[in-house]
Amino acid sequence: MRSFVAAVGLFTIVPAPPVVEIDRRLAGRTMAAFPWVGLLLGLVGGVLLVAVDLMGAGAFLGAVLALAVVALLTGALHLDGLADTADGLGSRKPREEALRIMRRSDIGPMGVVSLLFVLLVEAGALQTLTEVSAVVAAAAFTVATTAGRAAVTAASVSPLSARATGFGALFTGVTSRATASLTVAAVIAVAAGLGGVAAMATGETFSGGGAGLFAVACCAALAVGTAWARHLRTRLDGMTGDVFGSIVEVTQVTFLVAAALGAALI
Repeated sequence: MRSFVAAVGLFTIVPAPPVVEIDRRLAGRTMAAFPWVGLLLGLVGGVLLVAVDLMGAGAFLGAVLALAVVALLTGALHLDGLADTADGLGSRKPREEALRIMRRSDIGPMGVVSLLFVLLVEAGALQTLTEVSAVVAAAAFTVATTAGRAAVTAASVSPLSARATGFGALFTGVTSRATASLTVAAVIAVAAGLGGVAAMATGETFSGGGAGLFAVACCAALAVGTAWARHLRTRLDGMTGDVFGSIVEVTQVTFLVAAALGAALI
């Protein structure tokens, strides 16, 4: 419980007892709890999405509000990481200069474009899923926010940090391979479970394929997130807080696209 509360305090703006000091042991437990913070955030956004749909306000508005509430609750931490990472990579500069660009507080054109398209694609995917069922969209959103953070848990197995200090350096190498594997397996199981629950709520259109679709989409998203993490680790010689944020967003958008495309084909 302490690790979950620590994860809430570190990765959201939700009031939580302050963490006085983070040692390697607590950092590892916090990283293991990270996906379940994502599950909670996704449930909040999913409930909002369903509420908007029930009011008849439209699928797109519900999707945007679900994304907005998670951005608000996280202080846009991971979106900021995505933008900074895009600016650093988009500069095509050597490692040290790319890291300096990523550390600046401003946002460049690559960051703006990346944020624009990721959020638009996520909103579009959620709109497609809401047209199947708002419950399906809510379940998919919950899986997406969970899987995005599970990909970071897996990435924190690597001991390579691109910087000697900083928020990201606290969490590099703190997760064992066994913990990462168990966490990923648990998240895939949750994805299948939520897909099955969503299927039962939709009738014949989606029934029978929900669990399998969500499980496959989750595996695909985690694979893409892992490949993205490996690319950034190679490009920057290690991980940073911004890199972790970008992994969350890349994994999340991949799941939503895969789920939306799959649901459209069922």
